[in-house]
Amino acid sequence: MLEGKALIEDTDMPVKMQIQAMASASQALDHYDVLDLKSIAAHIKKEFDMKYGGGWQCVVGSNFGGFFTHSRGTFIYFKLETLNFLIFKGVSSSSSAA
Repeated sequence: MLEGKALIEDTDMPVKMQIQAMASASQALDHYDVLDLKSIAAHIKKEFDMKYGGGWQCVVGSNFGGFFTHSRGTFIYFKLETLNFLIFKGVSSSSSAA
């Protein structure tokens, strides 16, 4: 497990959820080749959907940009090994944007 070596760049998640995000990323890296970014992202998304309800998004890579709206308390961006991880839950039409 590598979650202790992750560097959080930005987050508004509760600490327990942050730990889960880093643990999920570490597990995905243990299960998939580091070049299989789609499978790594899918692993994390599915785990968060199961644990915290549907609507989660996950982006994994070494170089990407993004602009999005997320539900409050559901955003984390961190680095682990050579990859960046962006995990967030989208906003439903009845939720306020953050």
